[in-house]
Amino acid sequence: MWIKFWGVRGSIPCPGSTTIKYGGNTACIELCFPEHDRRIIIDAGSGIRELGNQLLAMEHPKGAIKTELFLTHTHWDHIMGYPFFAPIYLPTTELKVYGPVNHEGESLEKVVGDQMSYRYFPVRHLELAAKIKYTSLKEGRFNLGDGIILTTKYLNHPVLCLGYRFEYKKKIFCTAYDTEPFQNLFQVDPKDPSYDAAMVREGALVAEEQNRGVEDFYRGADLLVHDAQYTRDEYEATKVGWGHTAMEYAIAAANRGRVKNLILFHHEPVRTDREFDELADQFEDGRKYGATRLYFAREGLKINL
Repeated sequence: MWIKFWGVRGSIPCPGSTTIKYGGNTACIELCFPEHDRRIIIDAGSGIRELGNQLLAMEHPKGAIKTELFLTHTHWDHIMGYPFFAPIYLPTTELKVYGPVNHEGESLEKVVGDQMSYRYFPVRHLELAAKIKYTSLKEGRFNLGDGIILTTKYLNHPVLCLGYRFEYKKKIFCTAYDTEPFQNLFQVDPKDPSYDAAMVREGALVAEEQNRGVEDFYRGADLLVHDAQYTRDEYEATKVGWGHTAMEYAIAAANRGRVKNLILFHHEPVRTDREFDELADQFEDGRKYGATRLYFAREGLKINL
């Protein structure tokens, strides 16, 4: 299988002269299994627009476009490109959409489709020509056929979010974004009137267990794409609880999990190419942070497993 990055930013697209090298589109990853002529798309951020244009140019002349879209979650930066994914306007397209939903009363189709109403967009969701099937996902293990096994894992984000682990022919590709380390939710200051030592100990154990569960989820992966929107200093200063991870934590966790290759992803939108080059010089230098090979995600980057 091979993986290609079409969008690597978090929060909002950030096109411009300072983001050309690493890219300014929001999350979209293409996962292909050439032996089965099968394509899986992970997230529909603004990067999916260019992927859709390529599918029209390269795949549509061969016949119907058939693909699957797995959404990690439904925050807008991860679905905003969906109305601009050109294949959904073709009656010959067959698209299966999977993802988590936060409330059982709202279907995945409604959550994704509501952005395509006249008050927001000139084409309504019900007017799409493609054959689209929506399926909500929870934590579990699924056989996708063609020898592909998918395992899903809930992550730590303000909205329900899934990590994906794809296994195929003894190769493992994982995503772990948007997420941040689980924290002790109880007051840890003994001087605080609400302090309870027993609850603090329990909270610490729960956080440790949850973090260990996420690391076990991607343990041994050949390639892990991990949230790394902030540096440690940025995270600890003002970003705790925002649902994103510090680079240093992601690197340490990947090494603990014996991940072979780590790609830092979901980049802070205000960070420039020059700043990323400086971070790459710091973190990618000679595996000094562990045995895991480390890269920063860039649009157009393609990796074969």
